[in-house]
Amino acid sequence: MQQLLRIAIYARVSSEQQAGESTIASQVEALEARVSTDELALLPDCRFIDDGYSGATLLRPALEQLRDLAATGALDRVYIHSPDRLARRYAYQVLLIDELHRAGVEIIFLNRPIGTSAEDDLLLQVQGMVAEYERAKIMERSRRGKRHAARSGSVNVLSGAPYGYRYITKPDGGGIARYEVVEEEAQIVRTIFEWVGRDRLSIGEVCRRLRRQGCPTRSGKAAWDRTTVWAMLKNPAYRGEAAFGKTRTAPRPTRLRPVRGGSEHPRRACGLFDVPATEWICVPVPAIVGNPLFETVQDQLAENRQRSRQSARGARYLLQGLVVCRMCGYAYYGKPVSLRAAKGKRRDYAYYRCCGSDAYRFGGQRLCLNAQIRTDRLDEAVWREVEQLLRDPARIATEYERRLDDAQRRGAGGPDLAAAETQLAKLRRGMGRLIDSYTEGMIDRTEFEPRIASFRRRVQDW
Repeated sequence: MQQLLRIAIYARVSSEQQAGESTIASQVEALEARVSTDELALLPDCRFIDDGYSGATLLRPALEQLRDLAATGALDRVYIHSPDRLARRYAYQVLLIDELHRAGVEIIFLNRPIGTSAEDDLLLQVQGMVAEYERAKIMERSRRGKRHAARSGSVNVLSGAPYGYRYITKPDGGGIARYEVVEEEAQIVRTIFEWVGRDRLSIGEVCRRLRRQGCPTRSGKAAWDRTTVWAMLKNPAYRGEAAFGKTRTAPRPTRLRPVRGGSEHPRRACGLFDVPATEWICVPVPAIVGNPLFETVQDQLAENRQRSRQSARGARYLLQGLVVCRMCGYAYYGKPVSLRAAKGKRRDYAYYRCCGSDAYRFGGQRLCLNAQIRTDRLDEAVWREVEQLLRDPARIATEYERRLDDAQRRGAGGPDLAAAETQLAKLRRGMGRLIDSYTEGMIDRTEFEPRIASFRRRVQDW
């Protein structure tokens, strides 16, 4: 009868480093050895493995497949190394164990057996609660210890030395860890700051100059990434004040749809979020650039950010991203006329095209049938309206007073701004879910069109 059992194994590691070091292979090997000891056969498609997924969340691809298989009654037994591989939180452990038991699935933990008495269940629950408590206590002690060390001026709490520095460990530094300036890299850092602060170059031009001059990155690459240069220019360590606590972990916000090209299930239940500069803890390190030059660079970066739309690519189409489709609510973008579409002739104009009309953005199904429009004609029409408005200042004043009166009436007796924004956010989320349902084929076009039109009317009313 044992040969007729439908079995599966589940393994998980919580970090990408563990996945890269093949530590999950030891779990799989131990599970397969236990299956062989029990004289059972394991099918290849019954190995459910989550590489680098946190146990603090239930959104894991392999776990979802395991739960779906158990719900269909196609599973009799599952082997897991330990309860914390199933979930890190006690509540999740109880939920999953109860769900699998109700589906008729027997759970085998390698490190301890699950009993059938109330005392065995109590022991498992107490172990789960103690493990979760110890994990939270260790994390809090580590956080407080790092903050205390940072306030004391210790560089041990920093994740590593940025470009231009070398991290000297305690044993090599005579009992004190420190940053040491790498003069060859520091000269490149000074050059980058001078290009931006004095020559007022953009980050893109800085990357091109570094490549032309043959300045390699720390990893030896010839091309510099713009994000890397931007992070260097924003890093206060170069003026002698390394910052600790620039980011913090927090639960990820719920997404209406997965990121295009990304996984539906995030590997981490929490993400990194920026912390205001007023909350940073400064650790003194050797300075590479002076404070006046550093502040000048920050001002120049702010100016570049304000003028970014005037770049060659951003200002290519006047109304790109500003025109919104009335049918589906998606923005219009500028699309040049290809030589093939123009039958070999070069056109001096382009077209504004609705994002909703691109089938590849929505799983091969277009959401909008609105036609595209020539850029030169729309730009001319809009600019003509703007000129007429500027020639009539009284019209501007009248519109301003009307909007001011509407805002005062809403503040006196109508819904406040926060409530209105909350309601609009709910309506937009509803529209997003409706569009996803239509894209996935859950509703047909005859049902989709009137409902999306109703959503648009409600948004306009607000």
